Amino acid sequence: MEHHKLDSIDLRILAELQANGRITNVELSRRAKITAPPCLRRMRALEKTGYIQGYHADLDAKALGFEVTAFVFVRLSSQHDTDLKSFEDSVRAWPTVRECYMLNGEVDFLLKCVAKDLSGFQRFVTETLTAEKNVASVKTSLVIRSSKNEPGVPLEVKG
Repeated sequence: MEHHKLDSIDLRILAELQANGRITNVELSRRAKITAPPCLRRMRALEKTGYIQGYHADLDAKALGFEVTAFVFVRLSSQHDTDLKSFEDSVRAWPTVRECYMLNGEVDFLLKCVAKDLSGFQRFVTETLTAEKNVASVKTSLVIRSSKNEPGVPLEVKG
């Protein structure tokens, strides 16, 4: 992936798209203070160089019947590269796991999980996660409420 130096127009385009991925190119160009054709070229270049990795809809989990969000701390028996990669491959196949982070320190992985109900989450933990080869320990924390959910990065746009 080849990165280029971002100027203030690129940063404005990124900030606007991060806030609203469905913005039209005409509106985006107006907010970026450039005409539509160069705005579209810049956006495509930002996609090609990997600054923009994709677009998605932000779904309401509760409205869709997913009542439980939990964080799971996983420690593995072995931290050999092949064992870490094997665990990550398994995680990618589990729909309940929405995010996975490899950590340093006491815990090897932090998983963000979403389930329809507590019994479904418990089944996932006991039948799938703890049954996985190389899992030494699992600790869970249920989310009571979310006070902030702001995906992306804190871009500073001047002007």
